[in-house]
Amino acid sequence: MTDRRLWSYKEIAAHIRVQPDTVRSYRKHGLLPAPDHVEGGKPYWYAETVRAWVAARPGNRGRRQG
Repeated sequence: MTDRRLWSYKEIAAHIRVQPDTVRSYRKHGLLPAPDHVEGGKPYWYAETVRAWVAARPGNRGRRQG
């Protein structure tokens, strides 16, 4: 079963242990995947999209995310 929960900047930030503004900066600089959903002008990503992005990030070899 796939994880279809939608994550905001706040949930992504908690997952990768940074501040939400850092995640916003990643998006601004094209380092974050395109949002899976936009509601009220706010972007959201599926948890599985974020986990795949985290796994593919440079320098992430051997690192485990919770």
